[in-house]
Amino acid sequence: MTNPTAAMIVIGDEILSGRTRDSNAHHLAGRLAIQGIDLREVRFIGDDRRTIVATVQDLSAQRDHVFTSGGIGPTHDDITADCVAEAMGAGIDVRDDARAILQAYYDAREIEMNAARLRMARIPDGAALIDNPVSAAPGFSIGNVHVMAGVPRIFEAMLDGLLRQIEGGRQVVSRSFLLDRGEGDIADVLRQLATDHSAVSIGSYPAWTGAGYQVAVVLRGAEAGDLDAVAAELRAAFPEARE
Repeated sequence: MTNPTAAMIVIGDEILSGRTRDSNAHHLAGRLAIQGIDLREVRFIGDDRRTIVATVQDLSAQRDHVFTSGGIGPTHDDITADCVAEAMGAGIDVRDDARAILQAYYDAREIEMNAARLRMARIPDGAALIDNPVSAAPGFSIGNVHVMAGVPRIFEAMLDGLLRQIEGGRQVVSRSFLLDRGEGDIADVLRQLATDHSAVSIGSYPAWTGAGYQVAVVLRGAEAGDLDAVAAELRAAFPEARE
């Protein structure tokens, strides 16, 4: 069985300007790997309507799932919901179920439901809500696009609930080996291993320790037996490799 594929869109001028450090892409990648969904790309874009619409349309057509983070708050530059609705050809307005969720949350805290906060109840027609157990304002799924908040704690909580509703595939397994060599010393061996074992992804990640070069060789695949075969050949070529 082929695993479902996914892409992520991280939305926000604050990310591109360096004012805010993104952690949601890293978190999503790890969770999707466990779920058996192959994350194929991540795009970072600003709060620009035309860019958001075009990016959503492009990735939605290519991947089984598209996950977005950012731009669904109460301020003027939170335009993700409107852009996703446009990209998917749907209308958008305040929806009663989303309004009720927000109203209950603010009433319990004696906070006024003003026009800015009500913007977070605007949901595209036909979308399913994504629960937000942290701050109530829901995300939504429309077609194969899943729209979530940018604040990491909220994004992670929303993702927890969403992934329980999405079917995954086979989990990728991995093994890592560390060698006290430079990449140039091992490149030919890794190239041959990659040619001989197409079911295994082989990556090399160099580092400088201060005393010399090190390289981590990471094997990834769906079958543990395939990784065992590559690992045996790697150890035969480099007996000092440590796992």
